[in-house]
Amino acid sequence: MSAQIPVKPSVNDLAATATAAVKQRGPAPVHLWNPPFCGNIDMRIARDGTWYHEGGPITRPAMVKLFSSILRKDGDAYFLVTPVEKVGIIVEDAPFVAQDFTVAGSGADQTLTFETHIGETATAGPDNPIRVDITGEDPAPYVTIRANLEAKIDRKTFYRMVELGEEQTIESTNWFGVRSCGVFFPMIPASDLD
Repeated sequence: MSAQIPVKPSVNDLAATATAAVKQRGPAPVHLWNPPFCGNIDMRIARDGTWYHEGGPITRPAMVKLFSSILRKDGDAYFLVTPVEKVGIIVEDAPFVAQDFTVAGSGADQTLTFETHIGETATAGPDNPIRVDITGEDPAPYVTIRANLEAKIDRKTFYRMVELGEEQTIESTNWFGVRSCGVFFPMIPASDLD
């Protein structure tokens, strides 16, 4: 008896399986699924949030939303996962781009709710932290959207967010950052602002 080798699904097969699996509104429960790995497919998410398949952009927003609903990150790798298959894709930076946010309340009661380029929202807080990578030439801000998946905060949104910044001392260091859902998210040492 020979072992079956998983066959790499086509993008249409993957879309059909995902459509059947995602009957509710919003992201699928991919964290509950453990299908066999079927290899990598020629799909990538560019730094600007554009999805590509076989070198060409996916131009149908409904298809991008469908694929993003079955996206999962395991370690540093990204996969599209359905109940029956798991395929690897390339993500150049973050899978989403936060293009705007709304503010509710103020002070300790302030909440920041971000919206991505595909219309998904997430309120920054303990489950959806904000982080700023300051290792490069320019700060690179991110917010977790869901289950270990981040959105890079675009420049105009980041500048608006900075306007809400405040200083707070953490372990004897004065930090500049923002607050949401009762959590202070440090972005840069306050001494670096001078």
